[in-house]
Amino acid sequence: MDAAKPEIFMTGRRLLITGAAGFTGRHAVAHFAAEGAEVIAVLRKAIPDESRKRLFPQDVRTYICDLNDGEAVKRMIEDTVPGEVLHLAGKNSVPESWQSPVQYMETNVMAAVYLLDALRSRTEVRLLVAGSRLKFNPGAGERAVHPYSLSKTLEELMSLSWGTLFGQQVLIAEPCNLIGPGPSTGFCSLLAGHIFRSEQGIAQPPFHLSSRLAQRDFLDVRDAVRAYDCILKQGEPGTVYRVDSGEPRSLGEVAEGMLSLTRANVRVEWGTESGQEPVNAPVSDAPQKPVNAPDRGAPHNQAEANSFTVHASALNWHPQVPLERSLAEILEYYRSSNRKGASP
Repeated sequence: MDAAKPEIFMTGRRLLITGAAGFTGRHAVAHFAAEGAEVIAVLRKAIPDESRKRLFPQDVRTYICDLNDGEAVKRMIEDTVPGEVLHLAGKNSVPESWQSPVQYMETNVMAAVYLLDALRSRTEVRLLVAGSRLKFNPGAGERAVHPYSLSKTLEELMSLSWGTLFGQQVLIAEPCNLIGPGPSTGFCSLLAGHIFRSEQGIAQPPFHLSSRLAQRDFLDVRDAVRAYDCILKQGEPGTVYRVDSGEPRSLGEVAEGMLSLTRANVRVEWGTESGQEPVNAPVSDAPQKPVNAPDRGAPHNQAEANSFTVHASALNWHPQVPLERSLAEILEYYRSSNRKGASP
């Protein structure tokens, strides 16, 4: 199987990208199209030509498919005949997952199953599934802390197991917190929107964050897409690849870095290190759950969770975009999008 891999990537790459209109999807489409691949951008529903031209390069094909419809997914694979599939589609809001847990199972788990099944007879196709660092390890006695974590854990387990059972070339990428220009719901983008509104003279309540000292690994989405490219080209099927910068930053440092880019007076209020928010916080990066949901404690230890993964640097991938550039371009994205009258 390994000996045949290079033939796929020398010329004529045909790549199917699900979730193409999303934050990471837009950057993935742009990257692979620039690399000369034939890119097929999968959308859940049709969009106006003007929006399509704004989102994607001119030579990118689009395909409309509801990934929750197994028969539609099979038709999509038959119609497009991809050599590679990058599965980015899914739901990723922790608060929303508490409100619509079944929908999260359908979108994050069953959509992957339908895709895997549609590719079952095409074992030459390499499928990269974008997982999550918020998964948990049932084998170590860990339990889900929210429905989103459960859905991504099941998606990854199902994808790897299915690949083993049916001899498919399935790979997993587990990215950290991805940031960069584009429509994201991450805290950097939320803060950028808050700053922009303050710059416009719109009265804003304080921006709430859980802890000044809490650390997270932030990676520019364009670096993540380059990692996905390396994994598709060189990765070993059945392997989970960790995609991160390896340099955790405190929330305080990141927030101050973005605030240094504006003259607006933006107030940031901090909660406790346990992640508890001030009452009625208007904007928060903390997971939200129903008041009657049992407290399962903090997410699992990250070092333990990653003990069976391989870092993407093993494929000679390394981040290139500095954090400072990412923050500046996120803020500029919000400013320019609003100047043009477009929705960020």
